[in-house]
Amino acid sequence: MQLVKESEREYRFGDSGPKYLRKGPRLSAGIVVLLPGQDFKNHYHNIMEESFLVLEGKLDISIDGKVYKCEPGDLITAEPGETHYLMNNYDTPMKAIFMLAPYQISDKVEAE
Repeated sequence: MQLVKESEREYRFGDSGPKYLRKGPRLSAGIVVLLPGQDFKNHYHNIMEESFLVLEGKLDISIDGKVYKCEPGDLITAEPGETHYLMNNYDTPMKAIFMLAPYQISDKVEAE
């Protein structure tokens, strides 16, 4: 059993970016916040799939070059090998849960 309190973790960029709640051994999960105009670099994973469940605001996510517009309640998954790039092109913050599985310690590959 493992209990993690979100309030005890910090966002990578202070008030935004990813906040990891769990890293392995089978699943990596956390919260990501993108402020208006922020984005998260294009990347892919060789083994892990990465899913995003939008909680607040709107998210534009490019998967292999096609842009999907997501709203609260939408769940979108980038399969292994699919490049994905997150963008908040809106005037309110976006908050989502992210999940990666099966967890690999170093499976992120930066893409152009």
